[in-house]
Amino acid sequence: MDRLILMRHGQAERQAATGGDFERGLTPKGREDATLMGRLLAKSGATPDLVLVSSARRTRETFAAVSAAFPKARVEFRRDLYHAEPEEVVTALEDEGDSASVVMVVGHNPGLHELALRLILQGGAEPVALNKVRSRFPTATTAVFALGAGDPPVLEHLFYASENGGTGGE
Repeated sequence: MDRLILMRHGQAERQAATGGDFERGLTPKGREDATLMGRLLAKSGATPDLVLVSSARRTRETFAAVSAAFPKARVEFRRDLYHAEPEEVVTALEDEGDSASVVMVVGHNPGLHELALRLILQGGAEPVALNKVRSRFPTATTAVFALGAGDPPVLEHLFYASENGGTGGE
């Protein structure tokens, strides 16, 4: 894997009709923000070959909104990414081995936030980016990292929906 894209799901409804967290869907703003992130990623050249998606409804709907920007990407819906800790996300990535050069994970906080922060710290990103991610990783936030063999990860892009014409939010 040469590049890793971490994307938090779009803004979700507060409560599902069933009352369960797993079935909470996206709000209209959440869909719009996810679509926006797909366009930004495609424009930046960060096009995934493989997308690993938590099997929760809001992450599946997030992928559906971004998928138009990545029509050739292979997708896997994974239950183990539902509220996954950073280590569980890394394990899912390791499971894929070298099957793709650009892998995107669509998941949840706090796991994605913590993983993004760890990668930024390992890579020695600029203090502005570090502080920004340290303070928040709102819905639809997307971080793109370049990964080199034996080299620390490099933060290439950090997209917040609210800074790119979207809404963003928690």
